[in-house]
Amino acid sequence: MTIKLSRRSVLGTGIASTALFLPGFSRAQSRPVVSHGLQSGDVSHDGAVIWARADRPSRMQVEVSTVESFANSRMLPDLAVAEGRDNMGKMLLTGLPSDQEVFYRVSMVDLTDLNAVSEPVVGRFRTAPTARRDVRFVWSGDTAGQGWGIDESRGGMGTYRTMLNRSPDFFIHSGDTIYADGPLSETAEMPDGGTWTNVMTEEKSKVAETLHEYRHNWLYNMRDTNVRDFNAQVPMFSQWDDHETVNNWYPNEILEDDRYTEKNVALLSARSIRAFMETNPIRQSPEEPGRVYRKISYGPHLDVFFIDMRTYRGDNSTNDQTERGDATTFLGREQIDWLKAGLASSRATWKIIASDMPIGLLVRDGAEHFENLANGDGPVRGREFDIAEILSGIKHLGVKNVVWLTADVHYTAAHHYSPDRAQFQDFDPFWEFVSGPLHAGTFGPNELDNTFGPKVEFVKAPEDGQANLPPSAGLQFFGQVDIEGETGVMTVSLVDRADTVLWSKELEPEAV
Repeated sequence: MTIKLSRRSVLGTGIASTALFLPGFSRAQSRPVVSHGLQSGDVSHDGAVIWARADRPSRMQVEVSTVESFANSRMLPDLAVAEGRDNMGKMLLTGLPSDQEVFYRVSMVDLTDLNAVSEPVVGRFRTAPTARRDVRFVWSGDTAGQGWGIDESRGGMGTYRTMLNRSPDFFIHSGDTIYADGPLSETAEMPDGGTWTNVMTEEKSKVAETLHEYRHNWLYNMRDTNVRDFNAQVPMFSQWDDHETVNNWYPNEILEDDRYTEKNVALLSARSIRAFMETNPIRQSPEEPGRVYRKISYGPHLDVFFIDMRTYRGDNSTNDQTERGDATTFLGREQIDWLKAGLASSRATWKIIASDMPIGLLVRDGAEHFENLANGDGPVRGREFDIAEILSGIKHLGVKNVVWLTADVHYTAAHHYSPDRAQFQDFDPFWEFVSGPLHAGTFGPNELDNTFGPKVEFVKAPEDGQANLPPSAGLQFFGQVDIEGETGVMTVSLVDRADTVLWSKELEPEAV
């Protein structure tokens, strides 16, 4: 549902809402509940997407205001939320003033008893600027993986709290937003001999196969207080990778996994992408409703290009083809052309490519196949053709100040790529920053592939070959980007769950 607001309607006197919540207007025990907090996302200079869920079929009522007191609030048209979407509702708000803090208040009215109204829940976001100002955002990936769910006795998903305390303008979730293929057990044994105790739900006790089960993997994460508080105050720009469906999937795959009664990955991924779109505050493309790749502009200094390395790929293979063809497809022709055209036309100082997988790290799928594009040292082969075209295109189109951000590998690192070290040399030097997990097992580091000349400038990962360390071990990471409004200088910091800045790099922009 799209709601268009004029500046006058947002700033002017609105409809008073307090009458909806007067004592005696409904019986407390029969009132609906806003069950999983609020979310906002895909914020632009004049709008955003907001999301909420009720515990029953309801009428979603939304007020919008530019002051926290809601003194100048505006009531929006109601949105019915019912069983077909698991009582979830999304609204695209447009016509908002730029660079403005916006407060929104959501209540649910029981469709079977219009006198039964929930307690209101309040969220906030700031629209993107049109003039230069300082911008701060954070990014990471990998939530609730490897058996480590919500352990309330250990503070829950505490990295979200650490990010919230840094007051970012927005958050990029770089993928593996859930682990639909990673069911939880009530308890998990920790390396130090302790016991991890998970909050459990029926849907998280098995692998997700149905639309309902996929939806409730995202809803599980929103049971965590840290996540709900973060979502209510920080807009999210989300993308997906493999665990939203099943580990290392590709569209033509037929599973050989006894945990699944449904083996057809095309069908599983169709359910997953629908659940992803319904449970995340993401704008949907009218031409391709399930499309994840998109551009979001955030002021004169920043354009973010979200790419999708999952949906359009060919089969995972040995990835060593010496000629380009159907077997080497990774991003797909339409997405490659869209990305090159968008980068070439961007007037922003910085162009961030938000990638769901790193470029130069080996990620294997079994003993002989590869999951991402890297395939070992040597010239361009297999899926590397797609990335080579993009990197070469950036150089020849004269695009400056391109930085790659990603997660996926469950540790944090800074990689500098240069043709001076590379087998393929038709590109300009660039940085790739990796950070995660948010709340999952910690692994790594991975092997480098020298095709595009990466050099590790910093890495923080488990020592002595340790693997799947729990969140309580402290090796949970996110990245932070600060862009100075006056100069356009970008500072990238890699931060851990304890709020320690592990490494940072200041990048001076080249003239655009």
